[in-house]
Amino acid sequence: MTKHLYNGQVQVLDHPFVVDRLTKMREKTTPNADFRAHLKTIANFLAYEALADTALDHRVIETPLQLSKQPTLPESAPALISVLRAGNYMVDGALRLSPHSPIGMVGLQRNAETLEPEQYFLKLPDDLDHRLTLICDPMLATGGSLCRAIELVQNAGAKSMRILCLLAAPEGIERVLDQFPHMHIWTAAIDDHLNEKGYIVPGLGDAGDRLYGV
Repeated sequence: MTKHLYNGQVQVLDHPFVVDRLTKMREKTTPNADFRAHLKTIANFLAYEALADTALDHRVIETPLQLSKQPTLPESAPALISVLRAGNYMVDGALRLSPHSPIGMVGLQRNAETLEPEQYFLKLPDDLDHRLTLICDPMLATGGSLCRAIELVQNAGAKSMRILCLLAAPEGIERVLDQFPHMHIWTAAIDDHLNEKGYIVPGLGDAGDRLYGV
């Protein structure tokens, strides 16, 4: 089941198997290995929904009985962009659905005082203008990092972009949609608010720390 919010631009994947895994990820006692596995699974579900409207091509195949024209995915697979470092595991989950996708990485770190993103790495596919691009960032909190990532991917030529995130705060969603009015976001949940440090509440803590065990 999917809830369509913010004039249909935000899709919340309210699937029982997603909800259960997200609850397990929220628990502070969940081991790192389980946290990683759950994120990959949820990312696979999110990619499944975000790519549901993919236009199919057709080709002739030979079945055991005859030649037959059948639908098939287009040769140009969607690009998957990881917002480092936590986005890597979301990309891994999406790759289960689209294993031929090219992968890009955007390295951003949040300034502890201003809460604004600072770029430290950028490596993107060189043909984004011909592909649908999924930007993967588990935590949409203030929206600063994601907006910066969208700008960088857009500057690299991407014309069609969608966002996959595990959790989102209303403040972050509003910032993204204010800056990019035509953007669409797929998420597993919209939480209540941000605290004074810019963390999503109730949230699950720092996704990167919990993924990498630091």
